[in-house]
Amino acid sequence: MGKKVTLGLIGLGGRGIGLLKTVFLHHEDVEFAVVCDVYEDRCQEAAELIEKSGRPRPQTTLDYKDILKMEHVDAVILCTSWENHLNLAIEFMEAGKYVGCEVGGAYTVQECWKIVEAYERTRVPVMLLENCVYGRDEMMVYHMSEMGVLGTIVHCEGGYKHDLRDEVAFGRENRHYRLDNYIHRNTENYPTHELGPIAKVLHINRGNRMLTLTAMASRAAGMKEYIKNNKADDEVLMNTEFRQGDVVNTIITCANGETILLTLDTTLPRYYSRGFTVQGTKGMYFEDNQSLFIDGEEHAKDHFEWKKHWGNVEEYREKYEHPVWKKYMAEGIKEGHGGMDWLVFCDFVESVQNQSEAPIDVYDLAAWMSISALAEQSIALGGQPVAIPDFTNGMWLRRK
Repeated sequence: MGKKVTLGLIGLGGRGIGLLKTVFLHHEDVEFAVVCDVYEDRCQEAAELIEKSGRPRPQTTLDYKDILKMEHVDAVILCTSWENHLNLAIEFMEAGKYVGCEVGGAYTVQECWKIVEAYERTRVPVMLLENCVYGRDEMMVYHMSEMGVLGTIVHCEGGYKHDLRDEVAFGRENRHYRLDNYIHRNTENYPTHELGPIAKVLHINRGNRMLTLTAMASRAAGMKEYIKNNKADDEVLMNTEFRQGDVVNTIITCANGETILLTLDTTLPRYYSRGFTVQGTKGMYFEDNQSLFIDGEEHAKDHFEWKKHWGNVEEYREKYEHPVWKKYMAEGIKEGHGGMDWLVFCDFVESVQNQSEAPIDVYDLAAWMSISALAEQSIALGGQPVAIPDFTNGMWLRRK
């Protein structure tokens, strides 16, 4: 048990309340002084959950600016809608409060530069709470890559492949921000789940960086079909044209020569996958069938009988499990997306306690989130290449 950290929680929709229930209230080192949302009923629900857990009932507010003035609040967690993440983060950094920012994509490159400039001006850290970086397989493959097991990494893939048609279609009823985004934007709108683990493998911002991207979007037909079959009584949506393409592919080039393919696929019927794939000169990992293919090993002879080796990642756990997950398994995995929500939150709390830099810092946040704004530009230009800014201003060459 360490030093107590006093938090403010802002944004109490599905993600905010979900994290409160499954993760935040189970951490011994945190107290919640205040909860905030633009909806009063959400504030009261969160306050009651905290009180029922045996902690003091927090203050509630509909205006986040109230929290800027609360000197006893050490840090804030932002679980708001995508469009509010960065501007809120900047205000809290300027107020001297550590920020834990939930994931999403940026709307403009300018806002990414603004948060970098805010950090360099205030030196108050912000951590992108990208839980997928802490996934068990993602960390194991990163560990294997660092050990050289996969050889020189050449290409990586990732995706957010998740049937969200119900969530999008009922956005008005559920007060969810995705609906407006799918009506008005056409982009890789949720890049960090897939890109985060890849960026760690490729040492992005730490000896490597992303240079350019090219993005292409398919037609938008999935939501129209879904609404016709499941919500035909909604006259407004029945007559709405969605801009968001059903499948968006974004190809990124890197300074060290690697390529990255990101795929957004959220408005067609499909199984869930983040499509995490790492290919090197000695082997590859493929998430969709949880398999490792390592050159020189017995299974590598079965190029055309590969199905019988699907799921073989379990054979490599003992040898290559990341030390963080070895310890975590021994202690007992907590709830929250298979345990990774707990790990990312623990790292954030530890950063606040130690007044240290965040493991997923402002330069990572800016680079990963900028992909949404840049992909939107590329799609609008018919797939033209777009330069990815160097948010480190050259520091990537020597950062560790």
